[in-house]
Amino acid sequence: MLLDVLGAEIGKGLRVQLAHPIGHVITLLISTTMYLGLQFVLGQGELRHDLLPQTLVAIGGYWFLQYAALVMVADLIEEKRAGTFAQSQMTPAPPWLPMLGRLITASIFGLTVAAVAALVPMLVAQIAIPLRWAALLPAVLLGANVLAFTFLLAALALVSPMIGALQSLFTALVLLLNGSFLPLAFYPDWLATVARVLPTTLGTEALTQTLFQGRTLAEVWNGGTLPWLLVHTIALTAAGGLLFIRNHRRALQGTS
Repeated sequence: MLLDVLGAEIGKGLRVQLAHPIGHVITLLISTTMYLGLQFVLGQGELRHDLLPQTLVAIGGYWFLQYAALVMVADLIEEKRAGTFAQSQMTPAPPWLPMLGRLITASIFGLTVAAVAALVPMLVAQIAIPLRWAALLPAVLLGANVLAFTFLLAALALVSPMIGALQSLFTALVLLLNGSFLPLAFYPDWLATVARVLPTTLGTEALTQTLFQGRTLAEVWNGGTLPWLLVHTIALTAAGGLLFIRNHRRALQGTS
């Protein structure tokens, strides 16, 4: 029964997103054009091919976060506005299970959009990103970091009427500071420290170290990036879980 509830939630979420493909296509075109345009401006009239691979990895993490959070939070906001949120909880399944289904839907959609959005600049600007086995663990942890933050936003969306503004603020900060425009090596030390507090930044840093600097996992771990990424992800997961428990109860009380 639990698997049925989970499958139904995932299927519903995917059908909702695929019902309006034109909007997603337009969003993809704007995102990729914005990225290439900004890189052209920052390169003072040319594309810096020495920086494009690193920034593409960073903005790929941003795209994953942006669209995964958009799917999950928008779905919750719509149910709250329509007054159907309480009805969706009328199931013997534990309350976290539908949220897990939403999170899986968000991850599928976010990963798909991020992959397509990254492929376009790779083809247009001929950006080459090497594939290394050492990058697999940082990539998985980056994805977990994004989903943990997405769940945290969803937990806030259960009770906060300002979640749309908060989501826009946080994702804009990620875009500005996670290395999507310039690698962290170009940042002042204090700004790089602030950037590492945001989701995706540590994951992007670990990925670039393994992909472009040829570092092993042991070297990335000893350098501190992987341990901090792990701690950051666990902290986001714990915060999201605690907020969900608290806000889910408040949301149901508010609709009763």
